[in-house]
Amino acid sequence: MTAKNFFIPSKCPAHASIVGRIIVAVGKSLIENEHGYFFTNIDVQFDDENIFVPNLCVVLKSNEKILNWSSNIYGAPDMVVEVLSKSTRRNDLTTKKDTYEANGVREYWIVDPWMKSIDVYLLRDGKYFFDDEYILFDKEEFENLNDTEKAAVKYEVPVKILDGLKIPLDFIFKWGYK
Repeated sequence: MTAKNFFIPSKCPAHASIVGRIIVAVGKSLIENEHGYFFTNIDVQFDDENIFVPNLCVVLKSNEKILNWSSNIYGAPDMVVEVLSKSTRRNDLTTKKDTYEANGVREYWIVDPWMKSIDVYLLRDGKYFFDDEYILFDKEEFENLNDTEKAAVKYEVPVKILDGLKIPLDFIFKWGYK
């Protein structure tokens, strides 16, 4: 077998757009308020067996001791965002989630580009608790909801580690999957 048989496709433009838009919103807040740092596609090493490359991670200034500016992040970022793809879905929902929880990542977002949804998990007493699911409904889907369901729809995702920051769903999923 030649090396070209091991080809792994790069991420598609919709995936990259979603990651980029979250980076823009979170990064702008971090820079303007000097709260910390954001990284994309960087090794996050918890131990010798658990090294991941999340789509986005945030390290607050109070936690910057985990940063090695000449190599990797060694320890738990304050926030991790993973955008699901068909090839990473199972790993993002199980192994990565469990490892992030066990190592103290305070906020974990799982972004489903096909559902245009974000599941937010928050760490409390060493365990993840499901905080909420944020879904961008199209007009037809929204009209099919009953009044109670319509009233419960949320249009922004709060970034819990950055008090006050909320990112509109229609900004995140501007190009999303059709």
